[in-house]
Amino acid sequence: MKRFGMVLLCLFLLAGCSAQGSASGSAKKQSKQTEISVAAASDLTKSFQQISKQFEKKTGIKVKLVFAASGELEQQIENGAPYDVFAAANADYVNQLADKNMLVPGTKTVYAYGKIGIAAKQSSHLSIHSLKDLTRPEVKKIAIANPETAPYGLAAKQALQKAGIWDKVKPKLVYAKNIADTLTYVKSGNTEAGIVSLSLAQGEKLDVANISSSLYNPLKQMAAVVKSSKKQAAAKKFVQYLASKEAQNTMKKYGYAVSAGQ
Repeated sequence: MKRFGMVLLCLFLLAGCSAQGSASGSAKKQSKQTEISVAAASDLTKSFQQISKQFEKKTGIKVKLVFAASGELEQQIENGAPYDVFAAANADYVNQLADKNMLVPGTKTVYAYGKIGIAAKQSSHLSIHSLKDLTRPEVKKIAIANPETAPYGLAAKQALQKAGIWDKVKPKLVYAKNIADTLTYVKSGNTEAGIVSLSLAQGEKLDVANISSSLYNPLKQMAAVVKSSKKQAAAKKFVQYLASKEAQNTMKKYGYAVSAGQ
């Protein structure tokens, strides 16, 4: 009987250890499956794809990226879209949500300053080196992002106005939904030129001429955690990561400045 009791005790202990191990493994598995949804401005398509991979490798937290114009994303969040993080191309959109108490206090983070340039297909041989070159007759169509909802479109409009050629080129303008679509217009040849973000133009078969940052308001790009998020702890880690040296080096690699005036 004693031997039988010992056998039962051993079986009981083994079952307990097995259950504990199973629960521990389940917890680890669940932790690895944590996923946050990041609403990101279209100019971040290339840079954030790399940054999200770096972040996942570092933390085990997966990142689902949704790209659109900052103004569109801001409206979606106002209407209850289930995003965990909002990364805008202009701090104004983040501040508007903060004023409406829709972001977690203390999470607003400036992660980069965007830059714009004039792009044309290399095969077009247009040799566009300045904004004034856009007034030439052979440049029939010019793509820019919608200035009403896309910060990069607004920067393009400001640059054209300060260069004194807005009225001359206005009839040629083709308004894209966002800065990623602007690049597509140029790459497809639907427009002879376009004013794009330098970050998206990298690695493309395009001739790109930088536009002086003195011609447009700083593209101060900001991120924050959405207050309605059910994964605020993970979302905060992502926003904090954007300010890390590793993430900042990635942003610089894609043509962003990481401080004002660069």
